[in-house]
Amino acid sequence: MKTFLNDHFLLSNETAVELYENYAKNMPIIDYHCHLSPKQIYENYQFRNITEVWLGGDHYKWRLMRANGVDESLITGDASDYDKFVAWAKTVPMTIGNPLYHWSHLELQRFFGIDTLLDEASAPEIWEKTNALLSQEEFRVRDLITKSNVQVICTTDDPVDSLEYHVKLQEDKTFPVKVVPAFRPDKVLEIRRETFRPWIDQLEGVTGAPIADYQALLDAITARAEFFHEVGCRASDHALDTVPFECTTLDEVSAIFNKALNGETISLEEEHKYKTYTMVFLGKLYARLGWVMQLHLHAARNNNTRMFKRLGPDTGHDAIHDGQLAVQLGQLLDALEMEDSLPKTILYSLNPKDYPVLAALLGSFQGDGVPGKLQLGAAWWFNDTKEGMLHQMQTLADIGLLSRFVGMLTDSRSFLSYTRHEYFRRLLCNLLGEWVENGEAPNDVQLIGRIVQGISYDNAREYFGLV
Repeated sequence: MKTFLNDHFLLSNETAVELYENYAKNMPIIDYHCHLSPKQIYENYQFRNITEVWLGGDHYKWRLMRANGVDESLITGDASDYDKFVAWAKTVPMTIGNPLYHWSHLELQRFFGIDTLLDEASAPEIWEKTNALLSQEEFRVRDLITKSNVQVICTTDDPVDSLEYHVKLQEDKTFPVKVVPAFRPDKVLEIRRETFRPWIDQLEGVTGAPIADYQALLDAITARAEFFHEVGCRASDHALDTVPFECTTLDEVSAIFNKALNGETISLEEEHKYKTYTMVFLGKLYARLGWVMQLHLHAARNNNTRMFKRLGPDTGHDAIHDGQLAVQLGQLLDALEMEDSLPKTILYSLNPKDYPVLAALLGSFQGDGVPGKLQLGAAWWFNDTKEGMLHQMQTLADIGLLSRFVGMLTDSRSFLSYTRHEYFRRLLCNLLGEWVENGEAPNDVQLIGRIVQGISYDNAREYFGLV
């Protein structure tokens, strides 16, 4: 019987062990999509305790705590940090089978040297030990990053963001990790939401120019994208929970935008036309700048209205959308391709049933001499589990080129989440190792090792051009 979380964790054969130890383990990390705070990185923030760094904003854990019957006061409420930690510790034994059981103990091992299993009995000791370490200078945010062998961090930033801390980080030569923004213009697309007009006002404020018509909006977005580019941005990101596509014209969309500015009601068809024209414009802008366009698809957000009103978004009340997307997404990609303006694009879906659809669709738009120009994005959110990651990789291998995959990301708000890269790399090595051991791939460790290194690091380095 193997011991829990030993050196060969998730590695079931000798080839997998060799691949991981010699080709994956020590590769740097390019975390090309996350939600970390550039302000905390610049200020080299020191967390007050394990609850703040571990449970603050982590809706993955919050969902499991609710499922375990934990009162909301111990999750997002006003209970003490210690009581919240104990509540999580009581939940952890119940998470066996969920990746958080592995991730939690990997983080305790890798960052704090703690092999003890976390439960209600061990909670007081682990609370004291982790907090004693977090109080030391070498456990500040920057140290957590460098200890994880991170080379690049791409945060997620609204176009109206000043990027103040990104600029300061670029000027700070004492920190070896490159921290760059990613362009997240979701609010410019949501023309029917209450947030739209206030956001336009913010955009006017940062550009210093009035936005009285649609062309002025496009000019403002272009100016912000070019500013982001100057600060090192090389990727955009969109939460397109559904993908609309309606043929339209500039004049028609301009009229729709004017209606929105005047507070008039926008129909669903008008929203779709506005989003279509704006997304095509943005795609062409990204292509001109040489950026990667990331599309996060098929999330069903804020399902629990009562909790949304109480806590707001990103609090653990989202789910998987089960709609169709192939036709409209294909039309969007084709509209850009017809103008020779399709940027490098990563397609993520929260619904794993979409993996074959996306893998087949992106194959229709590969080319321009760019290896893996269109990518099937890493298993995301509800899918970054053991089986979810394997399913994503196997689907890509079945239909496209797994060897050109740009690999894992954290998509996290936590500075302890870099163990997810280790988790992913172990699964990758085990999958390829099984192919070798079963005679499905040649017993050429150098060949397979180069593929492992590519997926772990090299492909992302070449694809994003950030190093």
